[in-house]
Amino acid sequence: MPGQNTLRIAVAQTNPTVGDFAGNLLIAKQAFRDAARLQAQLLVFPELSLCGYYPADLLNDTAFIRRAERALAELAEFSRQFPGITAIAGLPQTRSGPGKPLHNSLLALANGQVLAAYHKQLLPTYNIFDERRHFEPGPATAASIDVAGYRVGLMICEDGWNDAAADYPVNPYQALAAIGPDLVVSINASPSNIGKSAQRHRIIAGAAQRHRLPILYVNQVGGQDSIVFDGASFAVNPDGKIAYESPAFVAVVEPVEFGGGAFHGTGRCQPLPEQEFVVRHILLGLRDYARRCGFRQVVVGSSGGIDSALTIALAAEALGPDNVVAVTMPSEYSSAGSVTDSQLLCDALGVRLLMHPIRELVDAFKAQFQASFAAPLAGLPLENLQARIRGTVLMAHSNQFGALVLTTGNKSEISVGYCTLYGDTNGGLGLIGDLYKTEVYGLAEYLNQRAGRPVIPQAILVKEPSAELAFGQKDTDSLPPYPVLDEILKLLIEGDLLPEAEYRAVRDFVAEYRRSADGEAVFQRIGRLVARNEYKRRQAPPIIRVRPRAFGAGRQMPIAAKY
Repeated sequence: MPGQNTLRIAVAQTNPTVGDFAGNLLIAKQAFRDAARLQAQLLVFPELSLCGYYPADLLNDTAFIRRAERALAELAEFSRQFPGITAIAGLPQTRSGPGKPLHNSLLALANGQVLAAYHKQLLPTYNIFDERRHFEPGPATAASIDVAGYRVGLMICEDGWNDAAADYPVNPYQALAAIGPDLVVSINASPSNIGKSAQRHRIIAGAAQRHRLPILYVNQVGGQDSIVFDGASFAVNPDGKIAYESPAFVAVVEPVEFGGGAFHGTGRCQPLPEQEFVVRHILLGLRDYARRCGFRQVVVGSSGGIDSALTIALAAEALGPDNVVAVTMPSEYSSAGSVTDSQLLCDALGVRLLMHPIRELVDAFKAQFQASFAAPLAGLPLENLQARIRGTVLMAHSNQFGALVLTTGNKSEISVGYCTLYGDTNGGLGLIGDLYKTEVYGLAEYLNQRAGRPVIPQAILVKEPSAELAFGQKDTDSLPPYPVLDEILKLLIEGDLLPEAEYRAVRDFVAEYRRSADGEAVFQRIGRLVARNEYKRRQAPPIIRVRPRAFGAGRQMPIAAKY
């Protein structure tokens, strides 16, 4: 049993689905049972846990809000079965007066009653966030509840990120410190990306130390569209030291104790090495995307190149090799390795490989084009035709057999438009679209090391990159070498959002390169390509966000503009 002066907390790091109130309630009810088993007095869920984060314009639907209200009432009634537990959950709440009609709210429940409500004060509108579109900020006041003799201060996500008052005129820590809580509970839906966990620790631990406030940070886990939430909930003591951290990318209900002014956790998970972090991030993103969209299988075009190879390998690990179909579609320009290397890859992974040659389709299209338009189809139009025929084949397979098409473009190619609209950009989801080409190679090599065998054949790792849409074609015919291109792109696209050390290294590398012969001309050309190809990215499928700034909601640029 917990000691008399100990508060036992159940951290419910859950994986809700946006709009699935019935499913989210089942998760919440099971968390209550787990909390009772753990003999917890306080149960804490993530931000908007009853409706899932982020509902976007579903929040404009009055039926959606009514369902949220019914879910809250049902959970409150269910809480009567656990009279010793106070629960903290998140959902949208209606409000009156001028401004938006909703708050992003935190509610404390116990014995069938709502004990307290707190409304998020700081609403992010940067990067992937657009909360001010739907919510009105809560009043600049603190809120707390009493549990087991402790005063528990309340926060929601962004409220804890502005202690320097650099981004908002309000600093919620000041109001909290004024009421003197024994500890603070923050509920969160903080998206995952490379470097994010360390950033959270730095910001929240710094605030805890400055205000002498122990803080419990409970985060959502799971994939939602292109965004992945890693969980990695943690507790930090007033000295700024992490006392507890839950595992990343796993839904758990775990105990943490508070007493004597500090948290006493069951342990701290070691941070994942970066490449393992990226693998698990993508695996969870694909699993949840497929599950929530109703797909059991995926289909991938296999070119025998590194991008399709990594995509197939990740899909096989995420869904099982029996649920992955690879299709090789050789043309007259394809190398022998296009097929043989695809076969080696699929044999190593246990994935089924199907062959659908496209040469006759290309020839028929060329003949009809000549007959209809009195012009031969050659050069770039012919190259793009091959990619579009392959995309059509994959979409036909998807329609016939119900498999989700995974697109295989990487961030380097997507950035500069080295892809064919309605061709290799076809699909429902991109697994590696936020990884630069050099990172693709690095992750492929890591998978081999991790497996202790060449799941991605060496022949694929060492071959020179080529779209194989013309004889002798190489990527470097059109682009600078990827080690150069990727550094330029990191600076142009992510800039100072990169981790500080990486940003300095990228900035210095690019500055030196621009001083080299033709370096400035190449840099300017890449900048123009990035700008010119926004129209392609706008029509491409969603990609799993991995880095601090990804294409999509995280980088909103105009199409018809000069910059």
